[in-house]
Amino acid sequence: MFSDNKKSRKETSNPNKDQNKIAQGTTIKGDIEAQGSFRIEGTLEGTLTTTGKVVLGKSGFIKGEMQCENADLEGKISGKLKVNNTLSLRSTAQIEGEVITGKLAIEPGADFNATCAMKSSVKNLNDDRRTKEKEGKTA
Repeated sequence: MFSDNKKSRKETSNPNKDQNKIAQGTTIKGDIEAQGSFRIEGTLEGTLTTTGKVVLGKSGFIKGEMQCENADLEGKISGKLKVNNTLSLRSTAQIEGEVITGKLAIEPGADFNATCAMKSSVKNLNDDRRTKEKEGKTA
């Protein structure tokens, strides 16, 4: 009676809530695609693509590309970073490369040496320019 309930809960578990971990001292070279969240304390050389959240610990290092929904960074990234929603940089974070994000939060002390594009702001600026251009043509 009780065993059936446990099986049905496991079968309906949401893969987006599962967390993957790359431990300190581990180096992975290659591409990773996942649906769950990540906690990275080790090194990744390659591409990480996930629909979840990425937490990069103080000892974590990513050299390559990362694409995710949200990110909370304390470690180092060198490469291209695309965060669909919110990117939070803690005081120990070191970012070099290219960043595309929806929202950006940077604590004092973080190193941010990157080009940055804010997705929502870029759209609004372009829409405002088009509106002003149309108003100028009609006036």
